[in-house]
Amino acid sequence: MASARVDEGQGGRPVAVVTDADPTGEGYRRTLGARQIQMIAIGGAIGTGLFLGAGKAIYKAGPSLVLAYVLAGGVIFIIMRALGELLMYRPVSGSFSEYAREFVGPFAGFVTGWTYWLFWVVTGITEVTAAAQYMTYWFSIPQWVSALVFTVVLYGVNLISVKVFGELEFWFSMVKVTAIVGMILICAGVLTLGFSDAGDTASVTHLWADGGFFPNGVKGTLMTLQIVMFAFLAVELVGVTAGESKDPKTVLPRAINTVPWRIAVFYVGALVMILSVVPWTEFRPGVPPFVAAFERMGLGLGAGIVNFVVLTAALSSCNSGMYSTGRMLRDLALNGQGPARLTRLTRNGTPLVGTTFSAALMLVGVWINYRWPGDAFTYVVSFATISGMWAWIMILVSQLRYRRLAGRGALPTSSFRTPGAPYTSVFALAFIGVVVVMMGIDEDTRISLYCAPLWAVVLGLSYRTLSGRAPVGAAPERP
Repeated sequence: MASARVDEGQGGRPVAVVTDADPTGEGYRRTLGARQIQMIAIGGAIGTGLFLGAGKAIYKAGPSLVLAYVLAGGVIFIIMRALGELLMYRPVSGSFSEYAREFVGPFAGFVTGWTYWLFWVVTGITEVTAAAQYMTYWFSIPQWVSALVFTVVLYGVNLISVKVFGELEFWFSMVKVTAIVGMILICAGVLTLGFSDAGDTASVTHLWADGGFFPNGVKGTLMTLQIVMFAFLAVELVGVTAGESKDPKTVLPRAINTVPWRIAVFYVGALVMILSVVPWTEFRPGVPPFVAAFERMGLGLGAGIVNFVVLTAALSSCNSGMYSTGRMLRDLALNGQGPARLTRLTRNGTPLVGTTFSAALMLVGVWINYRWPGDAFTYVVSFATISGMWAWIMILVSQLRYRRLAGRGALPTSSFRTPGAPYTSVFALAFIGVVVVMMGIDEDTRISLYCAPLWAVVLGLSYRTLSGRAPVGAAPERP
């Protein structure tokens, strides 16, 4: 039987029940196994950004989009290693919100937690928007109807235990991975064997022959960076699973170290293949590039299958979003930075109140699809990107401050260190800064920068209101 104890907070007040199964005292059940964590990590980065957003990015940048994914992928690996360094120091479900609170300050933790929660709410809207668009491939139904049905169904899925959630996400991710590998092999077959309608024209020379590698100039490539970075949003979700992983100090480093080959295969490899089979000039915004490629090859059935796969990918990502929002809200509430009722767990260890609240707000996506069905994806992608990148910024800043404290001997040194830090971490921060500048230049994405100050005002006022609350649980004091 697992032993348990009650830790005491200020004034002897009990703050958490700590068991051998849950050394963090968060109350979650550590039931996510190694294969589930690995597939959540892999599948988290395969979603709308690759399947739908890549169509617009190809249209803007042409073949040079491949280079944008390579550069951004290197930055993402730095961010994930920085997160891994913090996770090995202290694996908790609150993840980067907890680290921001500990190494930057309580307000930073508050902003990070609520902004990441908002990111996933907005991302959920993005995913159901994409899923609704995919449904129009088969059915002539309004986008908002599909968005409503998907939101309600996925909310129902998140009422089950985390173990079942992990198993469902494992198979969702397996479908996505299998499909992308299959598409790469089919495109390779077209290039080498010459079958299908595209067999006579397929060639790797399409990467530089149709206007050059930079057909719209370097600026065209830079303008796609926010779309590219959006495609990688959710890779950090593996950090949120730390509080429910059976063996986080073994499983999480392995999952993080798969980032380079995930990017190489699923992004760079897939794009090189489809851009070699189909000239970049034939892709259009709003049309999933893999679906367009199969239609160009004359494989109508294949296009339908791919459309089903990308539909699954979008729903899987939204499902993960509902999972993370409940955990993030509960972490905030445990630290006195959210309503106390958000700390409640169901008998199966699910933060039902936080998940329900988040799912209700995701219904806003239904209205967006009803009001602006054509522009919905662009609006939500831009705002989701700026919200998600704030979490990356806090991961890097927290890692730099942790590294400085560990270097002085004030904290134990992590067993999973970031290569080249602090220089690589500073480079990653600078790269994110460039992306923000590009978002300001692009008229389609500038709206997200207008919304950011309004969100900052809301957070500032909310923090002043909640600052007097006593935390139910708290992060350790920073030396």
